Amino acid sequence: MRKVHLGVIMFAAARAVGLWLAQMSLPDVIAGFPVSLLVLLVGVTYFFGIAQANGTVDIIIERAVNVVGDRAALLPFAFFVLTAGISAMGSPLAGLVMAPVGMPLAKKYGIDRMLMGLAIGSGLSAGAFAPTSLFGIVTYGTAHSVNIDLNPLTLFAVAVGANLLLLLAAYVMFGGLALFRRRGPGLLPESLPQLSVTKPGPQHPFEREGHTAQSRHAVTSGIQTLEDPSVNKPTTARMNGVQVATVMCMLGLIASVIVLAALDLSPDIGVLCFAFGTVLTLINPSAGKQAVAKIDWSTVLMVGGIITFVGVLEHMGAVDLLGEAASNVGTPLLSAFVICLIGGLISAFASTTGMLAALVPLAIPLVASGDIAGWAVIAALGVCSSIVDVSPFSTVGATLVATVDEDERPRMNRLLTRWGLSMVIVGPVLLIGTLVLPTML
Repeated sequence: MRKVHLGVIMFAAARAVGLWLAQMSLPDVIAGFPVSLLVLLVGVTYFFGIAQANGTVDIIIERAVNVVGDRAALLPFAFFVLTAGISAMGSPLAGLVMAPVGMPLAKKYGIDRMLMGLAIGSGLSAGAFAPTSLFGIVTYGTAHSVNIDLNPLTLFAVAVGANLLLLLAAYVMFGGLALFRRRGPGLLPESLPQLSVTKPGPQHPFEREGHTAQSRHAVTSGIQTLEDPSVNKPTTARMNGVQVATVMCMLGLIASVIVLAALDLSPDIGVLCFAFGTVLTLINPSAGKQAVAKIDWSTVLMVGGIITFVGVLEHMGAVDLLGEAASNVGTPLLSAFVICLIGGLISAFASTTGMLAALVPLAIPLVASGDIAGWAVIAALGVCSSIVDVSPFSTVGATLVATVDEDERPRMNRLLTRWGLSMVIVGPVLLIGTLVLPTML
């Protein structure tokens, strides 16, 4: 109502409720502030902020899209992979930079804009649960803080699998199969629209004002770039030494996470990102300075405030009360379904990050009996809260609507509303059925 940052309210409320109602000391209240989780957020967004500042991300995207060539049938999958890759670099909504690029290309190649929009939205959701990205960090970090063993790579695999399955369904529903019977006019003798003109989407629902206008300006710039022959020249940019070093550090980060996880050493991804980020900063100090401004302080504050407040509620027994109420709905399977349903419904209209931080602790009483696998419930809850974000009531959906031509917006708005709200039911049915149910047999 007042467009006040949620983290500010929650942190103040945590101190007020803790001191006045829970009879906690101030140090005990502040002890609930999730320092280790915030090290992850800051480290990851700093490292990938350097990669963005020195131009490495843009070059990777341009080369990847050019590899697709004139195969229009592969474009939705290419944009799924590209968006997932960007989304995995710390800030999920950064993947929205692909919308002003993808929508004009979809129109040029006769691809249904709904299909391209869902490819971008699904890619964003999939990449967001990478061990290096916000949704993944919040989900497995919150799960670990309440002693639920959730492997970050397992969570990522679940998100990729679920979103890829949804993309395949969209591919069939929105004319993707017909694309195999024809080829496009040649992608791209022209270069891509410059990605630097598009800004990542807002990280918080109270920061969306003006974003639609920015998206419309970005897509207009993209279309002009595609159509202006004076600008459309082949892209032959080669990586400089700094960019090569950045790619090597990215590969080193991925390899470090996989190897340490395989050795069961629980890698601290935030610390690894700071280590590789330090190397890149010493190589190119100017990019390091720019990356400090790219750290997602807004989300750090929001997650910190929410988890601190939830910590007070846990101390008071309020979280157990709510979790037990959900458990009393019926069987553990039905209770898990209800929790995922609530997460999806609320997330369609509000902050997904906030929902993950607040709802994950509610699963504690549900998994305490041992009748249901905690990792499966949390993974299902996380993905269910994310796949609804293509709803036009959310930042992702609103951006997708804004980046199509004006005469197409009513149809996009209508179809994205149906798709997003249907995911409130489809998500729990799919994920509870494939993750939770097998663990109870």
